[in-house]
Amino acid sequence: MNEGWKVFWLFAVVFAVAFGAERTFVADVVPVAFADLPQPLWAVLTAMVLRALELISGSVSLIALILMCGVWADHLRQVQVSAQERLKARFIEK
Repeated sequence: MNEGWKVFWLFAVVFAVAFGAERTFVADVVPVAFADLPQPLWAVLTAMVLRALELISGSVSLIALILMCGVWADHLRQVQVSAQERLKARFIEK
């Protein structure tokens, strides 16, 4: 379970860094080169790479979070079932 949280936090940090770098360095550049608006090629490529990093890391962290919530819910369900079994065993013995 700890590995899942490590993956989540790692990719959340990567997302935050890519998001901050995009807003800092290429804030007014669209990651698609339009013929009407001349933009430097380095800025378009940088924006495209940073946007790809944002999308990939955001998706991975969201998937990790969903999986970890599922593991947590399964753990709670198992705890509840074992508690119910202990209560039944206690009342059946008496």
